Amino acid sequence: MAKQRRRPVRRRDRKGLTGSTRRKPCPYCREKIAQVDYKDISMLRRFVSERGKIRSRRITGACRRHQNQIARAVKRARELALLPYVAEPGERGSRSER
Repeated sequence: MAKQRRRPVRRRDRKGLTGSTRRKPCPYCREKIAQVDYKDISMLRRFVSERGKIRSRRITGACRRHQNQIARAVKRARELALLPYVAEPGERGSRSER
């Protein structure tokens, strides 16, 4: 009799996710904002991590169109010194303290 092969467990199945989770609605589409403004620093800070990295669409819930505009606006705000490129030394979460 032939030996039975076991099907490898996929990563998604291992994590316990059902796969039917809904994506977050885009915050700009929800409020019907067509263009992301680089001067709106309080809104842009929501899309930048404490280390200064631009968060991905999967985390922020932004649609593709607005995520591209967010990335462009963050880079423009950094160039104009409205947003920092990296976290300040000594801020919470920096590796230098460890």
